[in-house]
This record gives sequence, C-alpha cells and structure tokens, in this order.
Amino acid sequence: MSRISVRGFAVASATAVTTVGAVVGVAAGGAPAADDNNFEAAAADTTLLADIPAGQQAQVQIASLTQQADAQASAADAVAKKSAEESARLQAAKDAKSKKAAAEAKAEAERLAEEKAEKEKKEKEEAAERASRSSVRDASSFSAQGSYSVAQVQAMARQMVPADQFQCFSNIVNHESTWNYRATNPSSGAYGLMQALPGHKMSSAGADWQTNPATQIKWGLSYMDGRYGSPCGAWSFWQANNWY
Repeated sequence: MSRISVRGFAVASATAVTTVGAVVGVAAGGAPAADDNNFEAAAADTTLLADIPAGQQAQVQIASLTQQADAQASAADAVAKKSAEESARLQAAKDAKSKKAAAEAKAEAERLAEEKAEKEKKEKEEAAERASRSSVRDASSFSAQGSYSVAQVQAMARQMVPADQFQCFSNIVNHESTWNYRATNPSSGAYGLMQALPGHKMSSAGADWQTNPATQIKWGLSYMDGRYGSPCGAWSFWQANNWY
C-alpha cells in the first residue's frame, strides 16, 4: 500500500481527524492524541495513511472528503448569497429607475393634457366671442328716426353689444343716463347715453352723435373696449370708482 499522508485528506483540520476516533492515537496503539495546536505538524511528520490500522483508513478518508465537501458547499453558499444580494440590488435599482421614468412620463402626459385642455378652452372662448361679435349689428344698419324710446334704444344696444357684455354695458348706461340718449349734465356738459365728456368726442363714431343713439352706443363700445378691454372691464372699474 502506498504511503499517503493523512494531511492530503483531513489533517488540515484537526477536528476532522479526531472525529473518527483520534486516528493518530489508534495508529500508536492507544497513545493519547496530539494536542490540537500541534496536530498538523505531528501528522505531517509521522502520521501516514499506511501507519493507520486498515480498519480506520476508510473512516479517515470519509471524514476528510466530508469536510472538504462541507467547506466547498459553504463557499458555494457564500458565493450564491453574494450573487443573490447583488442581483437583488441591481433589480432594485432597475425598478427604481423604471418607476422614476414612469412617474416622469405620467407627469409630462398630465402637463400636455392640461395644456391641450387650456388651449381648447381658449379657442372655444375666442370662437364664441368672434361668433358673438359677428352677430352684432353696426350702427349704420339702423334707420334714422326723429326720436327713440328707451325700449328702442335698449333694443339697439342688444343688437350691437355682444351678448356676454350687454348686462355690464346696461349697468353703466343705467347709472349714467337711464338710457336717455339726449341726457345732458348742466354742470359738466357730459352728454348722451354714456355721458361722454365733452359730448362731441362721440363725433368720431358719426356726425349724428347728438341725435342717434346707435352712434352713441358705437362710440361707447369702442371707448370701453379701448380703455378697459370690454364693457365688463369698464363696469368693474365703475363699481370701484363710481365713474369710468
């Protein structure tokens, strides 16, 4: 039988050898086993597989191989654990990146949807305003009369002022002249439905500004739109200041 060193199998760990019954002691005929601290050195120098009784050799080999397998399994487990942890870390980072991208995409989609809705709303409002303005009559479309009742003047205004602005326009005229197109302020000289000051400013809308309420309404609309943006803008100012 070849003289194979026990170190080649299990002497690297004193525990493995002593587990099978203190093989060194058996080989020496019952002598005490070597101290754990000196076991490897002693085995390397004196203990050979051939020196171990034949009945114990298989046990030594099995113990050595078992310990090696256990060590390899432990190493493999450690590698597998580390690999699993790294995979989990990478997956978590990937998931976080995906969630962030999804959240950004959602926010962008919502922003675009809001912009689109706002744009459509604005376009509808502008279309409604254009439709409203296109439906109004111009001052020149009314036939001249010698005089006009309040009801007739109001009917003219309803046809000339955009529907969404009429109430504001009416509120101002009510306060300024109670729809009297010949109303005159004796102290200031303000004249007409809107109490233009001086009254002849309304000549920019027509030479018949003194007798034609349609011409006065035309001028009043132009004045309110130009100075306040609309009759409702003028009415808001009037409410705050009692003049416009």
